[in-house]
Formats: sequence, structure tokens, C-alpha cells
Amino acid sequence: MDNIKGKNRGKWKRYVGVLCCCLLAWVAVSAQEKLYHAADWGVKPGLKTVQTEQLQRMIDEVAARGGGIVRLSAGAYITGCIELKSNVWLDLERGAVLLGSTNPDDYRPQRMAGGEPVSPNAKDNSALALIVANGARNIGVTGQGVIDGQGLELALNIDSLHHRGVRIDPNYNNRRKRPGETARPKLFRLSHADGVTLRDVTLRNSACWGVTLELCRNVVMDNLTVYNRAYWNNDGLDITDCRNVRITRCDINAADDGICLKSYYPGRANDSIYIADCRICSSASAVKFGTASHGGFRRVTIDNVEVYDTYRSAIAIETVDGGGLEDVRVTRVRARNTGNPLFIRLGHRSGESPGFLRNIYIGQMEVEVPFGRPDEDYDLRGPALNFFHNPIPASITGIPGAAVENVVIENVTVRYPGRATKGMAYVPLWRLDAVPEEVDGYPEFSMFGELPAWGFYVRHVRGIAFRNVKLQLAADDFRPAFVLDDVEDVTFERLQLPSCKDQIAVRGVKHLQLPEGVEVVQGE
Repeated sequence: MDNIKGKNRGKWKRYVGVLCCCLLAWVAVSAQEKLYHAADWGVKPGLKTVQTEQLQRMIDEVAARGGGIVRLSAGAYITGCIELKSNVWLDLERGAVLLGSTNPDDYRPQRMAGGEPVSPNAKDNSALALIVANGARNIGVTGQGVIDGQGLELALNIDSLHHRGVRIDPNYNNRRKRPGETARPKLFRLSHADGVTLRDVTLRNSACWGVTLELCRNVVMDNLTVYNRAYWNNDGLDITDCRNVRITRCDINAADDGICLKSYYPGRANDSIYIADCRICSSASAVKFGTASHGGFRRVTIDNVEVYDTYRSAIAIETVDGGGLEDVRVTRVRARNTGNPLFIRLGHRSGESPGFLRNIYIGQMEVEVPFGRPDEDYDLRGPALNFFHNPIPASITGIPGAAVENVVIENVTVRYPGRATKGMAYVPLWRLDAVPEEVDGYPEFSMFGELPAWGFYVRHVRGIAFRNVKLQLAADDFRPAFVLDDVEDVTFERLQLPSCKDQIAVRGVKHLQLPEGVEVVQGE
């Protein structure tokens, strides 16, 4: 198996893309020669008047003049949906707070230009947002101020209007008693933009996802504070089929996924994405690929990320809708009080074929998994599982006929809680077929139910190496550390386990390389 760490494939292109992205952002800022003050258009602090018209007129006129920086001075402003135009940057001074209106009539759907791709599952992707853009070039939102969507009040108003029959939501979630995602505005929805900078601002309280960028190029998001815990589906940052994206120094606390890479459009992909120096807390997964995965993901770098108090996975790498996922490098992840260290999944929920998932490098990762719920003190928690289970291990899984390919796990330490009991749930090694395939299931670390390993569960994989992997237990666990099922070309080097005896169980494994003194037990 090729060693991804030693490969340079795509490395030069990735660095060039990031450099171009940074240069574009610098040029964009330097190009803003004119500074305009919002007060000159009658936009003044106050909570009695929704100032959507004044703000939009200001943006339109500055764009007509060739662009510039529009500055909001300290104070609170209420607005509905506003659209950014080319060469216009919105700057919020320290103390400036832009509040989203709580009246759903103040938001209008932002439609993409004609001829653009249609998503196979658009029902979970709202076209509503407080700040929108479509086809704009050189736009930005900067400053020390705050953008607050007032999401709880807005969502409750949408819910109330639905039940009163005034504003019916055709996608209302009756099971969960809340409006569907398409009825609730995001904070940002930027589409087909080229040259986007979001820097320094604080983003709070969306009624749905926080920041969504779709089919954009040359994006910089730097030093953002994102606190999105007002309502359900409160993702932090969602990047959909974008190219040359740089996310750095962001502090994210989200009631759903922290940073989520999505691919809604077949034939499109997230390409050349760089995420670094971020801090993330999530009631779902900290960094996640999917769930929408119709196009693909390639050349993604994740480095130096701190994860804490996160319910699901620190890193979730998934493609289940026919999209291809390749050339992902994850390094220097430190996760504490996190429910699952790593989830890698190739499935076939939709699409003509399963797609592919290959060339993944995970290095310098340290994770502490608690025994109980990591987010038990949150006011808005992730949904509890509806089955009894022991602590769930990391997993790397494909499906029959479509294997995950070429994975390296290196310099990784995970401390698991142990305390497993056969009385809670039990999948013995002679019953490995009891683990369901869930070929078309929703991808989540808990999707298989009880698993027969405590450290790593690996199934339908071709080419995987574990190098200098240290697995620890806080208490005893009756299961083996590793279960390998239908795996080819497996290498273990410098493995550290509580006990080497019977800690690796195999079934249908070909070309297995073990450290000296380590034995395996056969599963059935």
C-alpha cells in the first residue's frame, strides 16, 4: 500500500490554490478605496424600525459607484434579508449589532441563476437567509461587531404561523414538532460568489444553519466567533461544492455540526479546502463531510483543531450519495469529552453508484471518549440513541462491492472509557454477521448499533495502515481492541494496547502484517 504521508500528489496544486485565495483576499481589501457610513443613507441605530430597505439601497448605490466599504457604527439595527453586491464590503464597528427580523415575511428566497444545477435533496437546504449573495464578486463582511439572527424567536413565530394556518410549511416536521429546514432562514447564504471574505465578526443565533456557501470560489473565513445554539439544525459553517476555501482561527459552538462540507450537486465538488487552527464544540460532529454527498470532496486539509464537549464524532468523513471522496489529510486534532474519535463511511444511500472513498491520512490525533453523554449539560442536545449499547469505537467501513481504499492512521492516541458489559449488549466474535451493513442508512457513528470492538471496527477496506497507534482503557472492556472484517493489505506498526493477547480479531483478512508478539483471534 502506498504511504499517503510520503505522497505529494496534489500538494503543489493545493498550496497554489491557498496562496491564490490569500492573494485575492489581500487585493480585494486593498481595492476598497472608498469608505461609506451607513448613517449617510439614513441607517441609524434603533429597535423600532426594520431597516431592510435603507440597508439594501445603500448597498445597491455603493455597488453602482464601483464598490467600497459600508460601515455600521456602534448600536443595534434590525433588518430582514439583504443582498450583497459585487465589490461591496459590510464592516461592523465594535459595538454594532445587526439583528435579524423575527417576522418571517421579511425574508425572501434567494434563487440561483437560471441553468444552474438542481440538488437531488434540496428539501433540507433553505433558500432563506439574513444575508445573501448570488453571482457576486469581491464581497466581504468584516469588523468587530455582531450579526444575530434572533433564531429562536424567528423559528417560534414560523411555527406559530404554521399552526394558525397563516403560513403553511409543506415540509413541517410533525414527528419532531418543528418547522422544516427550508422554512427557517440561515444567517448567510452566498451562492456562485468569487472572492468572499468573512473576518473577525461574531455570528449568533440562526433559525437554521449559520453560514452557507454554495458553488463559491476563493473564500477566506478567518477569526470568526460562531455561537449557533438557538434552535435545531444549527450548523456552524457549511461549505457546499466550493473551490479554494480557507477557514482559519474560528471558534465555533454549534447545536449541530461545527464545520460541515456538503456536496449537493452531481458533477460538482468541494475542492482544495483548508481548515486550520479552529476550536469547535458541537452537539453533532465537529468536522463532517456530508451528509449530502452527490458530487464529491477532494484535496481537503484539516490541521490543528481543538474539539471539546462534542456529542458525536471529532472527525466524520462520509460519502453515501454517489460522490467521490479522496485526498484528505487530517493532522493535529485534540478532542476531549467527545463521543467518538473517527468515523469514515462509504455507503450507497442514493446515486447510480456508491462512488468512492480513498487516500485518507489521519495523523497526530489525541482523543478522550467519556462514558456518558458529552453534551449532557447543554440546553439543546443531540438526539439520544434508541438502543442499548456499550461505548462505540472508531469505525472505517465500506459496503459489499465498494471498499474504502488506502487509509493511514498514524501517531494516534485514544483513551476509551471501557466499562462494557455483555449484559448491556453483546455481539460475540462468532456472530460478526449480526452487525448490519446498513448500505443505504444515514451515516453516523451509531448506525450499526452495538459493535464487537472497543477501539476500531474496520470492514470492507482495501489498504490500511496503523502506525504508532496507542489505545487506552479507563476500565475493562470484554471486546477486542480491533475487529477487521473483509479487509485486505493491513499493516500494524508500533501498536500499544492494554494487552496484546486477543486484541485483534479478524475475518476474511488478506495480507496482514503484525508487530512481533501480537496474535490474532479468528472471528466467524
